[in-house]
Amino acid sequence: MPKTSARLLALLSLLQTRRDWPGALLAERLDISPRTVRRDVDRLRELGYPIVAFKGPDGGYRLEAGTELPPLLFDDEQAVALAIALQIATTTGAGIEEAAARALNTVRQVMPVRLRRRIDTLQVTAVERPATRPDPQVDSGVLMALSAAVHAREVLRFDYTPVYPDDQVMQPPPRRVQPHHLVTWGGRWYLVAWDLDREDWRTFRADRIAPRTPTGPRFTPRELPGGGVAAFVTGRFRGSDGSGDWPCRGEVILGLPASAVSRFTRDGVVEELGPDRCRLVLGSWSWPGLAATIGRFDADIEVVGPAELRDAFAHLARRYADAADGAPATPPPAR
Repeated sequence: MPKTSARLLALLSLLQTRRDWPGALLAERLDISPRTVRRDVDRLRELGYPIVAFKGPDGGYRLEAGTELPPLLFDDEQAVALAIALQIATTTGAGIEEAAARALNTVRQVMPVRLRRRIDTLQVTAVERPATRPDPQVDSGVLMALSAAVHAREVLRFDYTPVYPDDQVMQPPPRRVQPHHLVTWGGRWYLVAWDLDREDWRTFRADRIAPRTPTGPRFTPRELPGGGVAAFVTGRFRGSDGSGDWPCRGEVILGLPASAVSRFTRDGVVEELGPDRCRLVLGSWSWPGLAATIGRFDADIEVVGPAELRDAFAHLARRYADAADGAPATPPPAR
């Protein structure tokens, strides 16, 4: 029979893997008697673990959620994964950097020496993408309030700060929405919700939301257009109707190897045509914007289509020529 401490850890590990455990099955898995199982359960209860017994033909035990946080049990892989997640928490935009650092220090202190050494050698530097201004931080209390409303399916009221607030403009009335999803995109948090006053889907930046209490009545969830939250959010940020595609998409052939182009193409399609030629299909908000994006590759460009992309290249050529000569800028072509 294993020592009491090792047996308790084994019992706790089993209780965390499924909701209900028949007593006889626990005894069989641990190779102990049902009486010893009962004694070990009592010891875990004394340590703060809320283990309840249930009756029935296969009476057994269940580990329930408690009002306090008892000691936790992680295997080696879980402990390492937790440490990595805490180290990169600074890129979430959730305003939990200090709390994550304290949690990492707490976890490290209770780790076995072998795991502590592994964590100490894993020094992760979280580098966010360059930006003209830092991403806004969201109060963790706001995220919890939004998440609670999404989970409870309750109408949410909140004040929404305008992008460019003006002291001379009166504060807009509170928004009333049916919250469906809380998502993160590019270092920012967004609430995907059905706007009751506008009768349409909206995405709201969480850092601009000030929730009001109490929440409203419960609602029946609606089906998001686009087939799911990922497709819907992708489509909204690309300016489309939710299909997930860009409003402007074109095809060119570049005088560069596919390997050189694919490294700098986030969501385009690159096809190798030869040692120094590739096909690139890419999207953007506008045709001049798409032409400018393709033009950043230092290579010969052959436009396959459509005609709007070819016109955009001609327009940019005139604009760049005017800029080189110091002439006034020419207006963009009509779309």
